[in-house]
Amino acid sequence: MTGKNNKVVIITGSGRGIGRGIAATLAEAGWTIVINDFGNPKPPEETLELVREAGSDGIIIMGDITKPETRENIVLETMNHYQRIDLLVNNAGIGPRVRMDMLETSVESMWEVLNVNLVASFFLTQIVANEMIKLIKSEAVADPKIVNISSMSAYTSSTSRAEYCISKAGVSMSTLLFADRLADEGINVYEIRPGIIKTPLTEIVSDKYDKLIAEGITPIKRWGQPEDIAKAILAIAEGYFPFSTGQAFDVDGGFHIHRL
Repeated sequence: MTGKNNKVVIITGSGRGIGRGIAATLAEAGWTIVINDFGNPKPPEETLELVREAGSDGIIIMGDITKPETRENIVLETMNHYQRIDLLVNNAGIGPRVRMDMLETSVESMWEVLNVNLVASFFLTQIVANEMIKLIKSEAVADPKIVNISSMSAYTSSTSRAEYCISKAGVSMSTLLFADRLADEGINVYEIRPGIIKTPLTEIVSDKYDKLIAEGITPIKRWGQPEDIAKAILAIAEGYFPFSTGQAFDVDGGFHIHRL
């Protein structure tokens, strides 16, 4: 069984957090969901339950996207099951295991974060884009899209997690590069820049962000929720920005506004 609208989306890191929110929201709109995560299989299974409760369906493809064989397998299994890919959401991401002064950041931490957040998403996009081009030529799909989840950290200094900021700045450039390259192929590429979002990734610093939000770091004084990001993805997925590509959307409670 596929979703009501027959369109298929691959969402990396969709076992929990923002990825799960995207999966549930797109499932409610009839999309078939390809869930990717690694490690504990229970969170992806819970996401799939939400997808089915929404009246759609999907599959789980477990695997570490930093591994070339995982990236190849995601596309292979998706095509074997559904014979189409209409949307890729590069959502998987990690922060440094330990936040530390950038003067002390280790080479190992830098490479670990860059590999997940930037390198893996770049090469998964490469594989998916080539598959999408074939699908367009065979008229199996029309107007496929790619969305990268970056962060307000793409342009905001946080010297205790330099590797994360650098990785997300790289994602922004990756978005522009793929948007430029794929425009003639009929594939639009977008970037979502979340702000302070309530996810497992931010749990360890929730007290810090509670205080900053209360003090007005964002004009909209609340935490963002995964559903806030998911609604932006849905608008892109449903084709409401056909004359935009390489565009970054700030979903951050107004954090990006320079204020006096």
